Amino acid sequence: MKKELSIFTGIFLFLAIGMHFKEWLSHPIDHVIALPTAGAYGIGAFHPLIFTLIVYIIISIFRVIFSFFERSK
Repeated sequence: MKKELSIFTGIFLFLAIGMHFKEWLSHPIDHVIALPTAGAYGIGAFHPLIFTLIVYIIISIFRVIFSFFERSK
């Protein structure tokens, strides 16, 4: 569980910094405070978690597939 949480947190940070690099360098607190009024694709304030969950699920599918092939050898 701890490993999965660290993977999820790593993906979250990677996506947040990757997509909003300039905002995180120039005014990070203002960027976090403006999150409740975010209108990202109609999702709003939950868009960081939803996008992270989507990427996490995709990565998990690949992890399961690779572990299946590793066990079959």
